[in-house]
Amino acid sequence: MFPLWTLSLAASFLLPATGEVVDNFKTCTQFFLNRKPPKLSLMPKDLATICQFYRGKYRFATLYDKERRIPIFSAYKYQSGGRGRTNNWKIEPQVKRTCKIDRTLLKNSQAVSEDYKQALYDRGHLLPVLHQPDRESKAATFTLTNIVPQFRRLNQGKWADYERSMTKLTKGCLDTYVLVGVVPGSEFIAHSRVNIPSHIWAAACCVAKQKKSWGVIAENNQAQIVQHSLKQLEIQLAKCYGKKNINLFNGPPRD
Repeated sequence: MFPLWTLSLAASFLLPATGEVVDNFKTCTQFFLNRKPPKLSLMPKDLATICQFYRGKYRFATLYDKERRIPIFSAYKYQSGGRGRTNNWKIEPQVKRTCKIDRTLLKNSQAVSEDYKQALYDRGHLLPVLHQPDRESKAATFTLTNIVPQFRRLNQGKWADYERSMTKLTKGCLDTYVLVGVVPGSEFIAHSRVNIPSHIWAAACCVAKQKKSWGVIAENNQAQIVQHSLKQLEIQLAKCYGKKNINLFNGPPRD
């Protein structure tokens, strides 16, 4: 693992994250229902699978698109509670498979803080701070491999409302497995470096006596979200990704 030391990029301070870039999610399958990640064949080609490791433990998992410099999804178990957060943004040296942080090499394969210096889009968390239980887990979400350009009115409005609603949605759940992802778009910020997703979506599966699931999706230039069943979300995502079908939690086919 890498030591935590600071690196000045423009006017921002970024900490190197300690996520492990791996060939597959084998070392962090605990963040997926039944320990089965979605099939990677459904996703873009130039990918990094990241087991997000911070201060002694794995916190969540991310599939990262190095060409578009955005995550495709982050996977985690929903856990609320706890206080404390940080604004120290982290970078992921291993996306470039190097322990030494070279700014030029780093920018070739991932977004950096300066890419987000514009007014229309926020740094939108896929795994949000609210869904983690303690200071260290919350701090781990502030990695630029967990961030996409998200329409500001959406991020600070209806999407934030949905994130807060998880407390009620997960009432009675023993565990809740969550995937939050994006559909890559055709536009970019930062001089065509960082892709602006056309859609942002979330899917959740609640493990309880009676299992339940749900999904939401939002166009990333609107301030509204649409609530779906998991099946409805998968049908819409299949159209967006141009695939025959999508099965986010690798369960049996649903009618």
